[in-house]
Amino acid sequence: MADRLTVGVAARLSRYLQVLTQAKKMGKERISSQEISDYTNINATQIRRDLSAFGKFGKRGVGYNIDSLLGEIRKILRTQGQHNIALVGAGRLGQAIVSSPIFAEHGINIAAIFDVDPEKVGRPMGAMSVSDFSKLAATVREKNIIVGVLAVPADGAQRVADDLVGAGVRIIFNYSEAHLDVPADVQVHTSNPAVELLHALYFHLA
Repeated sequence: MADRLTVGVAARLSRYLQVLTQAKKMGKERISSQEISDYTNINATQIRRDLSAFGKFGKRGVGYNIDSLLGEIRKILRTQGQHNIALVGAGRLGQAIVSSPIFAEHGINIAAIFDVDPEKVGRPMGAMSVSDFSKLAATVREKNIIVGVLAVPADGAQRVADDLVGAGVRIIFNYSEAHLDVPADVQVHTSNPAVELLHALYFHLA
């Protein structure tokens, strides 16, 4: 697709992808826009409008073929193929990220794990072992890593972000509470479960 998606459309398509992936795991072959709506709280009319903008995927009264729609949304979001990411932080949060199947399900490969703690370096974690943080730049270039995931304490996050940017990474997922100062061409996505929960509670209880 030549045109870039708006932020809103990309966010909604990502949520549809999440629902479809889960539905496929449950053994479902078809799904309706109303069922997607029930899981995402996005209006079914909006869902049909989003999907019809990219082609005819569903039939009235029959719904969408899950396999077909998964493939199409992955094409639209450019998530086909494998994308290599680096995880920095081999603590409990890092271990939870590695053990989650979500990344692999969407073609995202944790290609390297780094830590500064000598006691963690060399230990197995998932299918690989933890590398010393000093090898970050060389590994990013060698493995064509495009995304860095920060699972480190807030006081060390800026240093990690600086080194990732210096190595050529342009997308950072920040699981720390630090506010990162990065160049304008670097995207930072910060995930803070407490803030997101408060946001959800505000709108639910309002």
